[in-house]
Amino acid sequence: MINRLIAITLLLALVSTNLSRFFIYAEFKANQKYIAAALCENRDKPQMHCNGKCYLMKKLKEAEEKEKKQEEANQKKGGQDAFILSSPLVVSFYEFTPKKKKPAFISFQLPKISSEILHPPPAKVFS
Repeated sequence: MINRLIAITLLLALVSTNLSRFFIYAEFKANQKYIAAALCENRDKPQMHCNGKCYLMKKLKEAEEKEKKQEEANQKKGGQDAFILSSPLVVSFYEFTPKKKKPAFISFQLPKISSEILHPPPAKVFS
């Protein structure tokens, strides 16, 4: 159960970065009346029929800029993996031969086997 919850949470986290525009649009649609009445730049000009679309465009532009900055930061991170040496690299090899160990003596005896032949038990006769 906990594994499914973790998997769903990670999946939502990955998908949310790609669907940020969808979330902004859904938030706009859910709160369009409030945005048009309180946050719209053109609320004093009803003849423009903006209805908060200016606020939506501003939020979408901010999200796009944020994505571009994040993408540029990721590209810069990828380019910083270069390995630069300030002095020449010196590699020396040493010959190493391990000491040979003598095997320990292990006493081993086979189990004693009986010389008798095994016979099945006598069959019971029911009368």
